[in-house]
Amino acid sequence: MRLPQNQICRGPLDRRTFLTVGGLGLGALTNGICPNLPGLLASEETIGKLDKDFSVILMWANGGPSHLDTFDLKPDAPVEYRGEFKPIRTNVPGIEISELLPNLAKMADRFSIIRSLHHNRNEHSGGTNRFLSGYTPTAANPSDGEYPEIASVVSHQLERTAKDIPLVVANTKFYGGGPAYLGAAQSPFMFRGDPNSPSFNVGDLTVTQEALKEMKTRKRLLTTFDRFRREVDRKGSMSALDKFNERAVAMLTSPRTAKAFDISKEPDEVRDRYGRTGWGQGLLLARRLVESGVRFVQLQASFKLSTEAGRVSNWDDHSVNTHTFRAYRERMPVFDVAVPALIEDLYSRGLDKNVLFIFCGEFGRTPRIGHQDKATKRPGRDHWSRAMSIFLAGGGLNMGQVVGATNSRGEHPVERTMDSNCLLATIYRRFGIDTKQHYYDNSGRPVPILTDGEPIAELL
Repeated sequence: MRLPQNQICRGPLDRRTFLTVGGLGLGALTNGICPNLPGLLASEETIGKLDKDFSVILMWANGGPSHLDTFDLKPDAPVEYRGEFKPIRTNVPGIEISELLPNLAKMADRFSIIRSLHHNRNEHSGGTNRFLSGYTPTAANPSDGEYPEIASVVSHQLERTAKDIPLVVANTKFYGGGPAYLGAAQSPFMFRGDPNSPSFNVGDLTVTQEALKEMKTRKRLLTTFDRFRREVDRKGSMSALDKFNERAVAMLTSPRTAKAFDISKEPDEVRDRYGRTGWGQGLLLARRLVESGVRFVQLQASFKLSTEAGRVSNWDDHSVNTHTFRAYRERMPVFDVAVPALIEDLYSRGLDKNVLFIFCGEFGRTPRIGHQDKATKRPGRDHWSRAMSIFLAGGGLNMGQVVGATNSRGEHPVERTMDSNCLLATIYRRFGIDTKQHYYDNSGRPVPILTDGEPIAELL
């Protein structure tokens, strides 16, 4: 594929251009972006347009949560569709959610539900990459994302806004997620261990092996340039050369990072309110992180079920994995303590304008209940990307509403049908990130952050 003339790398840079590139940061040279001066200057201009206070907490139900058993119940559907749970009223007239969520039902004015999102991939990692990147991967189930997930894009776009705290933190790598051609430097900083454990501390924060390798490579490159920098520029105009290695060390040793991860500083009554569970303490930690300057927190919502409920810790509720209704009876009461506590904190601490909480997975589940497990005949639901529900709270968005609707059996949207890219476009809009910006993949092909998807007007 031949690139347009204004996007072709034109060979060696002259001294003036090189100095300017140095002032903008070496990261632009090492992540696939062609270092032409107009493009770099345009990139520099976008820094001032970013919302430097906005953050996201993403609670990711890997495996795919059932919309029909949580936020889009169909009590009038045939029994093989509607399941065991009944809808209950909330404090917002017309909004109903699962009977397993009575605490959330009391604060529907503080959250919104999108019921009409869909996309085109029914595999776990393929669906994850599709949902989080906005692009359809070539492979059915890529272990790593073929296109960068939203957290990695945010990390790259905002990398110059903080030096002593990670911009993106996660408790595990998403299956099908990752930075792709943005490079390992844009991977989340991972924390190990359970925040509910008395021994949990900042020492559990780490980086991926790929990122460590890249740090070493960049450090060597910095050493190579160091003498040239001193000789040709004694005024410091090249002092903004990429400091990824030093920044990583600063993050792992800074008082701000250590303080954010020290969940033991929270009063017992606060910790009890969130629930002494992995989800409860994980969300409390996420709140502490965004208050300290982390911009994207990804929590994979794994949950240990009883033997009677199932054999997996994710939300992949096939009949062969779980008794789906028993699984929800175990999961959702914990969810209904942790999530309301977080929402209450977002509002009471004035964070609701700048921190967006999202709960979702890579897709929904089949409306029709299956019994594929021949031994147990227990009920289950399979993958379903044609309809899903997204739960949102805060972020300065319009709360207390349901956007969109599915048909009477929850099979597909019938009102305000939206591709999942619309959610990504909404989040990017709040960050102040222009989705028309292009990156260059490993083959040199220009790839915009998003090719389509309009921000959801009802939320904005």
